[in-house]
Amino acid sequence: MNHLTSPAELEARLRLHALPELGPRRFRRLLQAFETASAALSAPASAWRALGLPAVCAEARRSALVRQSAQDALTWLQQPDQHLLCWDHPGYPALLAELDDAPPLLFLAGDPGLLERPQLAIVGSRNASRPGLECAGRFARELAGGGFVVTSGLALGIDGAAHEGALQAGGGTIGVLGSGLLRLYPARHRRLAERMRAEGGALVSEQPLDAPPLPANFPRRNRIISGLSLGVLVIEASPSSGSLITARLAADQGREVFAVPGSIHHPGARGCHQLIRDGASLVESVDDILQQLRGWQRLAPVAPSGAQSAEQKQHPLLALLWAAPHSSEALAVASGWPMARVLAELTELEIEGRVACQAGIWSGLAK
Repeated sequence: MNHLTSPAELEARLRLHALPELGPRRFRRLLQAFETASAALSAPASAWRALGLPAVCAEARRSALVRQSAQDALTWLQQPDQHLLCWDHPGYPALLAELDDAPPLLFLAGDPGLLERPQLAIVGSRNASRPGLECAGRFARELAGGGFVVTSGLALGIDGAAHEGALQAGGGTIGVLGSGLLRLYPARHRRLAERMRAEGGALVSEQPLDAPPLPANFPRRNRIISGLSLGVLVIEASPSSGSLITARLAADQGREVFAVPGSIHHPGARGCHQLIRDGASLVESVDDILQQLRGWQRLAPVAPSGAQSAEQKQHPLLALLWAAPHSSEALAVASGWPMARVLAELTELEIEGRVACQAGIWSGLAK
């Protein structure tokens, strides 16, 4: 499934996506310069060089390997519950679309509707202790029971326990991979991944379908985990853990960061303690998270203009959006709310069908 109307344009985007050294920002630069992927592929190499793109990109775009990668992806998309989401088309997760380096394409296996629901990421050590694994499972069960989708990286340890906990509660869970969806990593979680798909979860990757799990892919994967989510909960992490990268990315993206403390004698607690020193919220129970994400006091409504309904007057962000479209950053400034709160409220309003986002700009919708 895809949201592009032209099969030729879809194939062209897949070919661009398969090019070496063409990351999200360069991909977007091409589309901004040529308007379509098809036009970009047809442009002379000199035009690519003028955009500052590596020579290897222009040289590889007509290669048999790149063409075959696009054809394999088109074949994969013919199967049920297998989807391609493009950053500038409907169905792409609104929170993720706001990132400067949002993935231009997302491959998804499972239920794409999960991406439209509020998500909370749970990450942590691959070598977690038994209490840490039990903690991750408990938090995931309670968050899933509270209506959140639990998002993680399908890694061993805390990630896997979080996915399992969400499934046990009958909730939704999303696994973001650092490899292609046809090169599932780690292999030990193949059964878990199959269960996630079968029970209404989803697997997501920005990598080409057959991409191997290269080390450089995982920090990039982490920005997607945090970018999809309203907040990130870290359970057991060393100071050098990739989970701390996810947490710092979340903070940079305006998301909430939560950390579970531990014993000063446990090496796995040091990363969480560092996050707390740096400003992360100390968490002892799910209530601590829910209060941060849902327990805000309402600000006084923005003065309405024209004939608005009582329901519209009750929500400050909706009142602002009725006056004019805004980016989330502009809404944060106009409302005086923290960015995390603005993003959470916009997600709820979008689910209710009261607002819509197009290329990072939010607008209010008529009831």
